[in-house]
Order: sequence, then C-alpha cells, then structure tokens
Amino acid sequence: MTLDARIGNRLFRAKRNSAETAGSRDGGTPEDGTRRRIGRARVLWAWLRRRRPSTSLTRRILAINLLVLAVPVGGFFFLDQYQESLIDAEIEALRVQGEVFAGAIGAGAVIVAPGVGQQIDPARASLMLRRLTEPTQNRARLFVGNGVMITDTQSLRSAHSPVRVQTLPPPKGFAPWFWAEERFEALLDWLPGQGELPVYQERIPQRANDYREVPVALAGIQGAAVRRHPAGGMVISVSVPIQRYRQVVGALMLSRGSEEVERAMRAIRIDILQVFGVAFAVTILLSVYLAATIARPLRRLALAAQRVRSGSGRDVAMPDFANRRDEIGDLGRDLGAMTEALWQRMDAIERFAADVAHEIKNPLTSLRSAVETVARVEDPEQQKKLMSIILDDVARLDRLISDISDASRLDAELSRDPPTVIDLRVALEALVDIHTTASGADIVLDLEPGVDLSVCAFEDRLGQVFRNIIANAQSFSPREGKIIVAATRRARRGGDLITVTVDDQGPGIPEANLESIFKRFYSDRPTESPDGESQKFGTHSGLGLSISRQIVEAAGGRVWAENRRSPGGPVAGARFVVEFPAAA
Repeated sequence: MTLDARIGNRLFRAKRNSAETAGSRDGGTPEDGTRRRIGRARVLWAWLRRRRPSTSLTRRILAINLLVLAVPVGGFFFLDQYQESLIDAEIEALRVQGEVFAGAIGAGAVIVAPGVGQQIDPARASLMLRRLTEPTQNRARLFVGNGVMITDTQSLRSAHSPVRVQTLPPPKGFAPWFWAEERFEALLDWLPGQGELPVYQERIPQRANDYREVPVALAGIQGAAVRRHPAGGMVISVSVPIQRYRQVVGALMLSRGSEEVERAMRAIRIDILQVFGVAFAVTILLSVYLAATIARPLRRLALAAQRVRSGSGRDVAMPDFANRRDEIGDLGRDLGAMTEALWQRMDAIERFAADVAHEIKNPLTSLRSAVETVARVEDPEQQKKLMSIILDDVARLDRLISDISDASRLDAELSRDPPTVIDLRVALEALVDIHTTASGADIVLDLEPGVDLSVCAFEDRLGQVFRNIIANAQSFSPREGKIIVAATRRARRGGDLITVTVDDQGPGIPEANLESIFKRFYSDRPTESPDGESQKFGTHSGLGLSISRQIVEAAGGRVWAENRRSPGGPVAGARFVVEFPAAA
C-alpha cells in the first residue's frame, strides 16, 4: 500500500459519509446513485456494441501505441527514490528542531534537586514544549532517564481531563473530481508501499522502550525511525538527548505524520497523470487516424476483392488509391492491375476456347465431307484420294490437339516450376548441332567470345522456344539458304541484356503481320516453298510462336520479329529477336 493510498484511506470514510449525506439531501440514496451509474454504463456498452467492431489491425495499432506509452508512465507509481528523499528531508528538519528544543529545555527546564542531582522540571518543560511546538504542528514527547514519559504535547491538560488535538481531514471538493480522486486512491492501494515498515503503536502508559529510538537518545545518541500508521500513512520521528553540562537528563522525541510527503507525492503523480492523460488522448487520436489511413483502405480493398471472388461481374471497381504514395497505394494499384490481368486472362481463355473450337471444326468438317463422299464414290482413284484427305485431316487433328494440350499446360508449368540459371552458349551449341544433324540445314552459330551468356529461364521450355523459331526460319528459307543464330551481351543501367537473333534468307514478313504472327492459331504461309515446292495445308497449327512468346515473357524477357534489309533496300529475310536479362 502506497503513501498516498494510506492517507487516502483515512479520508475515504469521511468523504463517503459526506457524499451519502449529500445524496440524502438531494432526495436520493447511495443505492439510487449506484443504480444510475450502472444504467448509464449499460447504455454506453449497448451503444458501443451497435458500432462497427474495430478491425484486428486497428486494435493492434492501438495496443502497440498504448503499450509504448504505458511502459514509461507505469514507473510513476514507484517513485521510491523521490519518496526517500522527502522522508530524509523530513527527518533532517525534525532533527534540527529537536536539537533546538533539547538545547532550550536543557538550559531552561533542568533543575538541581537535593540528593538527586540534575533533573527535568515537568511543568516548566511542558510549558516550553507547548510553546515551541505550537507553530510547527509537531508532536513532542519528553522522557526522563528511567524511561517514563512526563510530557506529551498532544494532550492539553485542562482542569478535569486531557483534551486530545487531532487535525481534521480537508472538506470535500467538486463531486466528479472527488470520485476520480477516490478511484485513484483505490488504485494506489494495489501498489507496493511501506508494508515492510514496523507498525506504529501507542501503549498506555507510554515508556521509552516502546520506541526504539528513545533508548538510543537516553544513551546520548540521536535516533530516527519511520513507522507505518494503522490508519494509513507513516509516522516519522526523531529522538534527541537532553543534556545539561554534558549529563543526559532525558530524551526528546519529535514526531509528525507523512502528510507533507504524501501531498508532494500525490502532486507529482497527478502532474504525471495529467501529462499522461494528454499523451493518452493524443495517442488515441493518432492511432485512430493511423488506423483510418491503413485499416479502412485495406478493408475497402478486401471487400472489393470479395465482390470479385463472388462473381459480381466486371462492374466491381477496385478503390482508387493512385494519389497515395505509400504501400497502400502500391497495393491498390497492384490489386487493380491483378484484377485487370484476371479479366484479360478470362478473355484470353474465352478467345482460346473459341479459336480451339474453330480450328478443330475445320478439319472435322473436311473429314466429315470426305467420309460422306467416299461412301458414294465408286472410282478407286477417287476413293484413294479421299482416303488420303481423311488421313491428312486425322493427322492434322492429332497435331492440333497435341499443340493445344501443350499450350493449355504451359501456364501451370510456368507458375509451378521456378526459373533456373542457364548458359545460353551451351544450350544454343547443342540445339544447333541437333538441328544440323537432323535436317541437314546450314545453320551458322555466331556467339560473342569470352562473354558470359547466362540467363535465368525455364530450361526445358527455353529449348522449345529456339526450336520453334529455328524451325520457323528453316521452313521459310530456301534449301541452300543460311540460318544465322547469334548471341551478344550489352550493358544497360538497370542490368545487362543478352540478345539472341535468328536470321533467315526467306521472303520476310509483311510489315502489317510482324505482331500478328505471335497470336494463337495464326498461320500465313505461301502455297509454295522458297524452292518452288508445294506446301501441304494444315501442317502448322499456328501455336509455336505464341507459345514461344509466352515462355520468354514468363522469364522476364521479350521476343519480336523484324525484317532484314540488304544495302540496296529490298527485304533480305526475317529476323527473330529474343532478349533476356542477364543472370546476376
């Protein structure tokens, strides 16, 4: 129990009685006031429950800020050093007064009795002590050498009986402030205080041995003690020897309550509480503002994402946080971009399904027509020709379904398998050797010597990219034409780039189709090859370059097509350019 709490306990009963009396004068009872407070608390709680519950993020922001604020403020309940300094100051003041009073009594109240020697005159000493202690409100007790108390300034002798003087508690103040003060004092009762101090007790009659500092003073040494009063607070006392010609004739014990100490402690605690209250209010406001700028936008984004997930259609718009230059703005923009990418992916799936249906329907229609016709044709040559068409359509369907299956699995594979570091020099050398051996094509590999050509990509799919591009270049090049595969590395501020080019000597690509050739199922091939040979329709699905672009972009690169021109100006062939960021 603290200093403030113990003196507060003494005031509490008087204040409570005054409050009850005031309640009776107002026409009510204390129970009525309690019921009214409970009713107001219930109304407040019901109102809080009707409000939207705060989010977990809001509660965390409040908790963290209040915790940081409460940690240093909690130390004000334990101002032990400050309290000890106040007690030491009180003891020193009592000691100085005791020395003055003891000197005065030794000089003016000691008499020489025949056969006894020097002794204190009780009447004269009592009068002197009463006059000396009256301005200070300190209590003085005088003990003689045998330990008997002969004077106590707290008892004023009248003609009939002693009258005891006791300071009354201060009057009650403003009711709300009084209620808050009572709650504060009740809180202080929970805190550690002077529980380890000895309890102050007064025996009747009082003797020197009742107080451990008095026998010390009777031995000629000053003493001091601090005790815990049963009613709350402390009793601070000092004892000073009374001497006459260096002979100890008695001991003076000065004591006082800890009201001044407790008043000072209460004042500093109230000051700290006021500062804490202002800081608490500012912290709450800043926390609410911070939560409003973080939790509320996140909640809006979450609700918008839920509406998208529940299938509310494209009318759902993500909250616009483009003006925010922080993580919330980045999240809002990224969620908006992700939603737009989701709609684009859904559109792409829809277009892909329509294209698949269209591409499959064409060979099926041809196949159905050939099957219906072969049953009516009797000419063996015509039947043989129709059967050849049927076989070609079946082969076309098989190839088309295989390419469609590969394209449909591509997204899942690219999202599941992480990219790895690949040395393009080794990969291109192996790929060119395989193509040259298998087809006999004239493929020239031109790699920049002594340069690291490592990229971060998907190993298996990267080979598919260059196989598709080289096969495409080979199909458009004449039999004697060359295909040149080159790779270079160039510096860039954001990181080096590795560029691979595949040049052919074919007819080139129409300028209007340089981008269209990367679309799904796009195929624009002449009926005759550059060597004059006829090309069978349907041998290409139109998915190779589309798949290649998808693989390259998933690895952070890009691919495009352009035409090579001879010095004179005409088109000398097509060039496919694949660009990757260099591996770190």
